[in-house]
Amino acid sequence: MHRRLPAEWEEQDGVLLAWPHSNTDWCGHLEAVQAVYLEILQYITRFEHCLLVCPGAAEISLRLKRAGIFMDRLHIHEVDTNDTWARDFGPITILENGSPLLLDFGFNGWGLKFPADLDNRITRELYLKGAFQGNPLKTVGLILEGGSIESDGNGTILTTAECLLGPNRNPHLNRKEIEAELGSLLGADYFLWLEHGFLEGDDTDSHVDTLARLCPDDTILYTACDDPSDIHYDALRAMSEELKAFTTRKGAPYRLIPLPWPAPRFDAAGARLPATYANFLVLNGAVLAPIYGDAADEAALAAIRQAFPGRQVFGIDCSPLLLQNGSLHCVTMQFPKGAFL
Repeated sequence: MHRRLPAEWEEQDGVLLAWPHSNTDWCGHLEAVQAVYLEILQYITRFEHCLLVCPGAAEISLRLKRAGIFMDRLHIHEVDTNDTWARDFGPITILENGSPLLLDFGFNGWGLKFPADLDNRITRELYLKGAFQGNPLKTVGLILEGGSIESDGNGTILTTAECLLGPNRNPHLNRKEIEAELGSLLGADYFLWLEHGFLEGDDTDSHVDTLARLCPDDTILYTACDDPSDIHYDALRAMSEELKAFTTRKGAPYRLIPLPWPAPRFDAAGARLPATYANFLVLNGAVLAPIYGDAADEAALAAIRQAFPGRQVFGIDCSPLLLQNGSLHCVTMQFPKGAFL
């Protein structure tokens, strides 16, 4: 049996989204956040398909049709949700002997921080509704969020110790045991652990998709802070040194491309928000990148184009998503080719 977790830049069927509604934490910002989702949906359905979960599917469908979404590429399923962070409650799809197998890991609200009873059932609900076209689903007795791991498609996993070794996820497993579990489940055999790096305001305990991203041709895009007065400066500088020390399985250094540091963003109560350009989504032929109306936006897009020269790169203003401490990649989960079409 051969298992492999495809890289995000490999061919996809589509992307999972969960529509923000009044019973989510977005209730105070619905109009602004739904506008962001509409733009994300417009781009996704331009390049591939989208699985959308939401309550009130008929009403949402009519609204999306009026918004000019490519409805022939949209698959809406009525499912109750706690929230909208599809990256972390959605299935992680591997290829087992070349065929898709959807893994339903446990989701406990980022280490028991938030209610997640409905979100933890979404993958199973979609499976029961036939959303995955008969592909098998395996429920896994392990807590794991999609935003906490990066794959190069060839057995390498990039992750953070802060998250995967957190006491409220899998406290019965140490580092080597987690590597063994992920090795068996994902076909991973080469692990790169970041010991440093964080974003103030982040609820995920340093998800790697906010800090450093594996890209084609042994490239890593990473969050860099150039402001010595910023609280993140020392930790992100230490992270950059770790990245410089990493080597590929062949012993070569990675090509490192720094992402710029946006100006600090705060909510109405003065709390720092975790703005990051690393939270981009790769699609077939495109990359959707979060921007924030910041002076560094264009430099961030240029860096991402450098890492993905064969794809169009589009910026989407994700400032409203920061209000619940996430960004673009956090609200999406891609499916490799064959997973649901």
